[in-house]
Amino acid sequence: MTTPTIDFASLSLQDALDLAIGIEQEAQERYEEFTKLVGGRYAGDASDMFRMMASYEARHRTELAERRAKLFGAAPAHVSRDATEDVEAPDVTAPRVFMSARQAMEVALASEEKAYDFFTAALAQVRDPDVRKLFTELQGEELKHQRLVREKMEKLPPGPDLEEEDADEPGSDAG
Repeated sequence: MTTPTIDFASLSLQDALDLAIGIEQEAQERYEEFTKLVGGRYAGDASDMFRMMASYEARHRTELAERRAKLFGAAPAHVSRDATEDVEAPDVTAPRVFMSARQAMEVALASEEKAYDFFTAALAQVRDPDVRKLFTELQGEELKHQRLVREKMEKLPPGPDLEEEDADEPGSDAG
């Protein structure tokens, strides 16, 4: 995993919060994009799983934004949105039209593991005690998300809904 070019040693708490908010927003938007791409076929399918993950990311982003506003008001951000690209967001090539809910959860789990790895790598460089505390908290959140995804995966049937080579092209069903 490559870490974006961020000077973690001199990162302020405000910048750390802005970075974390950007990470959550990027992940939320990617999950929402996947929801549309895979399309909904039935309750609990891959689209539902990606929608659920988008809602978790949105809620976490809102909590971080409220915390930032309480501490720093409307002070402008100094961390670029580019710095957050692909930290937690799932790989853009991951979704497929006929993927199962289990396959969607595997994508989500990989994303949560990637975010955990990011905060672990960042913590090795962070010097500010408030930023360390925040990143340690965020690292713990990623572990909670991993557990949540694994618990949901345990309840899902194994394998894909349909092998992709056996599926009709999207939109070809006249019914």
